[in-house]
Amino acid sequence: MPPKPLNGMSVDVEEWFQVGAFERVIDKADWDRLDARVEANTGAVLDLFAETGTRATFFTLGWVAHRHPRLIRRIVDAGHEMASHGWDHARVFTMDAGAFRADLARARAAIEDASGLPVTGYRAPSFSIDARTPWAHQVLAEAGYAYSSSVAPLAHDHYGWREAPRYAYRPLGDSALIEVPVTVAEIAGRRWATGGGFFRLLPGQLMDFAVRQVNAEAHGAVFYFHPWEIDPDQPRVANAPLKSRVRHYSRLGAMAGKLRRLARRHDWGRMDAVVAQEARALS
Repeated sequence: MPPKPLNGMSVDVEEWFQVGAFERVIDKADWDRLDARVEANTGAVLDLFAETGTRATFFTLGWVAHRHPRLIRRIVDAGHEMASHGWDHARVFTMDAGAFRADLARARAAIEDASGLPVTGYRAPSFSIDARTPWAHQVLAEAGYAYSSSVAPLAHDHYGWREAPRYAYRPLGDSALIEVPVTVAEIAGRRWATGGGFFRLLPGQLMDFAVRQVNAEAHGAVFYFHPWEIDPDQPRVANAPLKSRVRHYSRLGAMAGKLRRLARRHDWGRMDAVVAQEARALS
C-alpha cells in the first residue's frame, strides 16, 4: 500500500482589518492607526502548532513582514516555511500584469529581508487568480516562483474559479511552476469550500471528509486559515455589511479548539513538501 499523502497546513498572515470583507469601510491610509494584533495572534498559532507537532507554511503580507520582522524570524526559527501573500492584500484581478509584478517584488523583498530566506511560494489574496487573470501564472513563473496556491476551484460569491482543476497542475506549458488549489469537498456533484471561515462556520467533519476524499485520490489536501480567526476579542467594525460581519466574527471563540483537533487527526506539513510530492505525481 502506498504511503498516505502529506497534507498542506497553511496560514494567511494578515491583520484583522486587512480582509476583503472590510476593504470598502476601512481605508488603507488608516491601517497604521488601528489596533495591531497580528503578532500576538500569529504567536498563538505558533504555540498551537508547537503543541500539536505541526509544520506549516505562512503566506505573509509584505506589509506585515516589514512592520513585524521579529515575528517573521520566530516563524522560520520554528521550522515553518515563509511564503508571499502579496504586499497589502490587493486582489490580483484588480491589477494588470505590471502592477502585479511590482506587488510581488515589493512583498518578496520585505519577507526575505525579515526572514533571511528565499521566498518561492505565493498565495493570492482572496484566491484571486481566476479566469480574469490569464497572465498571472506567467508573471509568477517569470519572477522565479516554484509554486502558487492561489486558486479556489469552486463557484462562490466572493471568489472562485469553478473550471479550474481540483488538484495540483502545471498552468504553463513551458514552466515548472505548479498551482496547488485549495481543497474543496465534492458532494453530489457540488464543491464545498472547507478552509477559513467555512471551517469555522461548518461542522469540522466536512474538512475531515475532504481530507479523506483527496487522500483517496493520492493527493495532499490544502487547508488554510488566518491568525485573526482565533481572536474573539478583536475590534468590531460596526459599519461593515451585515453579511461580512456575520462571516468575519462568527465562532471565533471555537476556532482554536477546532484547529487543534484537525491538526491531530491528519498528517500535516509545509506547502513546499506537498508541492514536491505533487510534482513527483505530475512527472
